[in-house]
Amino acid sequence: MKTAVKYFSVPFVILSLCACEVSTHKQQTDESSKSAITAQNQFEHKQRRLAQVEENVEALLSQMTLEEKISRVHASGKFHVSAIERFGIPELWLSDGPHGVRHQIEKFSWDSAGWTDDDSTYLPHLTSVAASWDVEMATLHGSVLGSEARHRKKDIILGPGVNLARLPLYGRNFEYMGEDPFLAAKLVVPEVIAIQKNDVAANVKHYALNTQELNRIGVNAKPDERTLREVYLPVFEAAVKEANVYSIMGAYNQYYGTNVNQSKHLVMDILKGEWGFDGVLLTDWNVDINTYDAAMNGLDLEMGTNVDSYDDYFLAQ
Repeated sequence: MKTAVKYFSVPFVILSLCACEVSTHKQQTDESSKSAITAQNQFEHKQRRLAQVEENVEALLSQMTLEEKISRVHASGKFHVSAIERFGIPELWLSDGPHGVRHQIEKFSWDSAGWTDDDSTYLPHLTSVAASWDVEMATLHGSVLGSEARHRKKDIILGPGVNLARLPLYGRNFEYMGEDPFLAAKLVVPEVIAIQKNDVAANVKHYALNTQELNRIGVNAKPDERTLREVYLPVFEAAVKEANVYSIMGAYNQYYGTNVNQSKHLVMDILKGEWGFDGVLLTDWNVDINTYDAAMNGLDLEMGTNVDSYDDYFLAQ
């Protein structure tokens, strides 16, 4: 009898384990199904909200004067865009930078505003983050940057910077995520997501082909299409497609003879066309562009620096 029990126990145990495995698999399937339903519901809710936002924006635009419209697509000072009080549209505030929120300066000059509570964490340079090969480090870096920007009531933090380290003598290499487009693409995603969880827009810069500081305004980059897409664009593509970055800063350089901010191929065809970027593309400060060409080819916001009257300058008065 004992022998019978012994041999009966083996298949019984196997059957029990199989039953547990089936039960576990069913539970995992149910959880996956619930997660998929939740994700779908969240997506549909977001789409409804976006549709409502678009409707509200169109309603506002129909009531705005030309001057009011122009005032929202150019800088009104060193780091802000003016409010439109009659519609309850607040000022838009930007701040440097990738390694910590900049000390507060005056609205219309580079002088310190004299604040005593504008300290911020001096974060490791992004080259160090890249050297860690650690997505959790990128997440922590972005989380600190985003939370401190929100504490200072900034809407856009001007980072992370992702220029490719093409030249060893490039003086700003330390600001960026190294020479490897694959590694940079993997790390920019958690950095951007962490920043934007704090209700602050990340600003991935500088789009595109900005790989030297010397003569950066006049240099004319002419990569072939394969090099452009396999080397210089993957990090920006990942930021748009995987992290849903809210803003991107254009560079100073040219691309085949035209400034990158007004390049139809870079902006309309690739960034806003193929990738579906629907955030804000803004210039670096005092970029030399043709306003008409830039506007027609997708530029959203022009920033200035040493301008006596911002409204007169940007309205060409």
